[in-house]
Order: sequence, then structure tokens, then C-alpha cells
Amino acid sequence: MRGTHVAAVEAVPEHGSYLFSVADAFTNEREAILVPCEAEPGVEAWLNTCPHEDQRFDTGRGAAIRDGELICPKHGSLFDACAGDCENGPAAGSSLRPIDIEVRDGAVFLVDDGYTYLHEGGLDDDDGPSSTSHLSF
Repeated sequence: MRGTHVAAVEAVPEHGSYLFSVADAFTNEREAILVPCEAEPGVEAWLNTCPHEDQRFDTGRGAAIRDGELICPKHGSLFDACAGDCENGPAAGSSLRPIDIEVRDGAVFLVDDGYTYLHEGGLDDDDGPSSTSHLSF
């Protein structure tokens, strides 16, 4: 069998996203999301960054999705969750960066030769609590 197991299809929220981390061919760590899609295979995978500006769709609480469209939290542009295209707002004319996946027996597998699966969740998920305090100990 080809690919690395990412998640069960049922782990992808109906109105949100499933966050996971990958490394690209240059070993740069990146975040990716699985989102629900009405077209087969029922989910799609995209890099977790708006192509218009460096803005994460899913910051650890799930991406905002409405009526089959992924919403950029920074400028409100809407991206088709299945095709990745944007036809409105500041990101009009741009497309999400895809990650190749396959769905087999209810599970999602990463099959993109340009990426290696690292782990579930985002890149900063295991750094412990964050703080905006200027105090140090």
C-alpha cells in the first residue's frame, strides 16, 4: 500500500478542519489541513496557509468553513474547499496549495511525493503554554 496514514475520514469535522504537520522536500516543516468536501473522496488536503498573505486557516481550533468554502480569518476571502480556488476579496484569482492524499477503507493517506508526514496537530502544539508576558525567569 502506498502512503502514510494521516487520519480516519470521520476525524475530519463536518464544518472545520483536521490539522497535521508535514515536511517538504527541503525538510521545511509545514502545517496542512484536511477539510470536508462534497466531491469524492469526501476530503481534500491543503497547506494551512492563505496564498494571498501568510495567514493560517487553522490555528489549532479548526478552520472556519461555511457552505463548502474555507474562510481566511484575516481578510475574509472564500476558497472552494474541494477545488481550492478563490473568486472574491483580496485573494481573488489565487488557489490553495494542494497536498495529494488518497482515501482507502475510511482512512486518509498522504501520497504526495513532495511531503513527509510528521505528526497530528500543528507545529507549535507541543511547545507548552504560550505567553505574551515581557517577564522572564
